[in-house]
Amino acid sequence: MNKSLLIALSGIGLVLGGCSLAPKYLKPEAPVPARWPAGAAYGKTSPDAPAAADLKWREFFADERLQKVIETALDNNRDLRLAALNVERARAMYGIQRAELYPAVNAQGGGGKQRQSIDLMQPGSARTLERYSVDLGIAAWEIDFFGRIRSLSDQALQEYLATDEARRGARIALVAEVARVYLTLAADRENFKLSQSTLEAQYASYGLVKKRYDVGLATELDLKRAQIPLDTARGDVARFTQLVAQDQNALNLLAGSPVPEEWLPVDLDRVGSPREISASLSSEVLLHRPDIMAAEHRLKGAYASIGAARAALFPRISLTTSIGTASNQLSGLFDSGTGTWAFIPQFVMPIFDARVWAALRVSETDQKIVLTQYEKTIQTAFREVADALAVQGTIDEQVAAQQSLVAAAADTYGLSMKRYTKGIDSYLGVLDAQRSHFAAQQGFVALRLAKLANQVRLYAVLGGGAE
Repeated sequence: MNKSLLIALSGIGLVLGGCSLAPKYLKPEAPVPARWPAGAAYGKTSPDAPAAADLKWREFFADERLQKVIETALDNNRDLRLAALNVERARAMYGIQRAELYPAVNAQGGGGKQRQSIDLMQPGSARTLERYSVDLGIAAWEIDFFGRIRSLSDQALQEYLATDEARRGARIALVAEVARVYLTLAADRENFKLSQSTLEAQYASYGLVKKRYDVGLATELDLKRAQIPLDTARGDVARFTQLVAQDQNALNLLAGSPVPEEWLPVDLDRVGSPREISASLSSEVLLHRPDIMAAEHRLKGAYASIGAARAALFPRISLTTSIGTASNQLSGLFDSGTGTWAFIPQFVMPIFDARVWAALRVSETDQKIVLTQYEKTIQTAFREVADALAVQGTIDEQVAAQQSLVAAAADTYGLSMKRYTKGIDSYLGVLDAQRSHFAAQQGFVALRLAKLANQVRLYAVLGGGAE
């Protein structure tokens, strides 16, 4: 085999097996407790309940209409589409960086004919001279002795993996946000119906007071007081009409297209409750969350960046090669039908370059920054789960207490109206009872919404809904 070709092939072996100057990656310890917080605020989940990450979103959300809306959003949402395109871009960038490990071979050919003067010709020579050539070249191929290119390739790979985890995180966030807006729409539609029924009741109350005022059994003050809850109810109807419209707009944006009316919720009572899930005993489950995995991939990429910066302190050797073939009198450079291999090594040694040393310090500082960000991501995730568990442990008692308050407020309102019609109390007592009853009903709707929304949030912060 041609000696020059043998040298070049040996260079390929060095590229593929080059050393790396990147520091060895050791997984940092999670800066959070090993177990979730315990106490009066934290209830216990069923030991038989599945883990969030093991439960697909179709299994978690029981409501079929909500499932259709989520499926539409996963197909059409532009934010999720952008996240997927970012993954494709990161994959392509990794391919570009990895391609630096291999030589780029270029081919070039040419040919022509030349008519020679008779004075320059030798006896027996052709008057027309044909020339053609084929050249293969490898331009400035860096031999990766110290792993600089490989470290840059590893960094690009980790960025690609982090971007893919970000896509999974965007998917989880989209599923959870669609469910949250869907439940909010159900609650606001229920509040709208409540405000409408309250308005009808206020019209009836105002009519009763007006009749008593007309016959002299009620004062003008009673009439004015009756006007207050009537106008308040009118404002509530308009406000919830607005909120329902805005909720639908938000849901349409998330879905990427208008959601059919038959898929929309009527009220909270007719929305299927999500399945119960387990948070497991150990907080180690957080390490599988997409945002934490993305942060870890970026941390690994920071280690690779240090390796590339360290390698820049050492000599850089590039190889320029070419293969030439020719035939039929190529100016005497080649015999007909022969070929040659030539290479020109280039050697660059950084004697002293302040920029190279500064780049290394930047890489080392960046690694510390990314490590801190990784730890903060874990701590934030731990708090999100702990907060959701605190809501889960107390929300049932709040809902039960509020339901009892609604019943008590309804009884108080009924008794106050009876006492007023009998002339025992003024209308002020009725007005206070009406306000308390309406506020209790709205609070009951809000707590039921909070319970369902927290179930969705707990599912999301535990990593459910990624696929």
